[in-house]
Amino acid sequence: MKKPTTIPPATGKLGVLLPGMGAVGTTFIAGCLLARKGLGEPFGSLTQLGHIRLGQRNESRNPRIHDFVPLAGLDDLVFGGWDLFPENAYEAARTANVLSAAHLDAIKEELSAIRPMEAVFFPEYVKRLRGEHVKAQINKRDLAEAVREDIRRFKAENQLDRCVAVWCGSTEIHHEPTDVHATLEQFEAGLAQSDPAISPSMIYAYACLQEGVGYANGAPNLTTEIPALLELARERQVPVCGKDFKTGQTLMKTILAPGLKARMLGIQGWFSTNILGNRDGEVLDDPDSFKSKEVSKLGVLETILQPDLYPALYGDIYHKVRIEYYPPRGDQKEGWDNLDIFGWLGYPMQIKIDFLCRDSILAAPIVLDLVLFMDLAQRAGFSGIQEWLSFYFKSPMTAPGLYPENDLFIQQKKLKNMLRWMMDETLITHLGHEYYE
Repeated sequence: MKKPTTIPPATGKLGVLLPGMGAVGTTFIAGCLLARKGLGEPFGSLTQLGHIRLGQRNESRNPRIHDFVPLAGLDDLVFGGWDLFPENAYEAARTANVLSAAHLDAIKEELSAIRPMEAVFFPEYVKRLRGEHVKAQINKRDLAEAVREDIRRFKAENQLDRCVAVWCGSTEIHHEPTDVHATLEQFEAGLAQSDPAISPSMIYAYACLQEGVGYANGAPNLTTEIPALLELARERQVPVCGKDFKTGQTLMKTILAPGLKARMLGIQGWFSTNILGNRDGEVLDDPDSFKSKEVSKLGVLETILQPDLYPALYGDIYHKVRIEYYPPRGDQKEGWDNLDIFGWLGYPMQIKIDFLCRDSILAAPIVLDLVLFMDLAQRAGFSGIQEWLSFYFKSPMTAPGLYPENDLFIQQKKLKNMLRWMMDETLITHLGHEYYE
């Protein structure tokens, strides 16, 4: 990755393409439209509310991030996407029941004008959903070409030069890479042969990368980390990032685990369970889809706690994660955590967390930040894996052979230092020795 000499300004409109326009997608779109009108605040968004320190502490330079780096504005965003169901964004948002009728009715006209394009859907990858609004093509190469045509048409109709895509769809079943994922040549041959190991999310990612559209993976699906699509991203000079939005319970883990480790407090066990009643909960009720989520959630603690370095503290930790589908709760997820920890001389203690959160409310600002930062990355000439955006993901993509950094606070430092580096500002190490010379 080379340091940009100049970054072109964010002129004109920016297209936002969402594979999946359900609860998360429509909550994101509605929030942006409400914020445009001054009817809501984009709380949770680093790009909209965050500041960044520049230089030494006594210089008092702390601009807003959106004033420091050349990001697109909310007024510049044009929304589109694909979904399994034909409802427009207003109807889908009412079905999701995340936002109030008062909020949605205030932007009904704009939401109603946003209609999803027909989706790519293979029922074997999301077993608990039915596809009512899907493309007629059967061959996977034809489906990829149809998605590419959708992108070209969306850009032409809205007079767009730039687009970013963020997967907001359901979690696909867990599956391991095969030979068809190894090289771009093998992947394209697999498309022509409709290889069963090529998933819907891979088809979207392939089409987006071919069209020069940066792609962020908000689910734990096996997608852009496969060598074939990384090869395509490099060839087309397009950025990618992922995977799996860091929202509720895992957000709490990446906040709490670094604190316990910093104080050298041991952990015997960490039991986590959730109840969730939205479409995501229904999908995760299938064991194969849950496996994808489980792998993503379980990996977080190991990379933060480093049990190989601290076997006495974390070498025998019992970590269990469960998700239960409970329709009455809807999008208002509840996550319970029980931690059995120990301190001085091995004396036991406990921590219990009951996080009553709203899944889509936590995910929506992540989508916004990824859209704006991925567009910035494209204009800066970055391609391939954008590890500096690991702040937003449960299972961050990294270079082959490199372990992911899951500590939320290290991730934040990485992100902000990346912005400083891009803008030719001094990196912040927090050493501070110069104040005491």
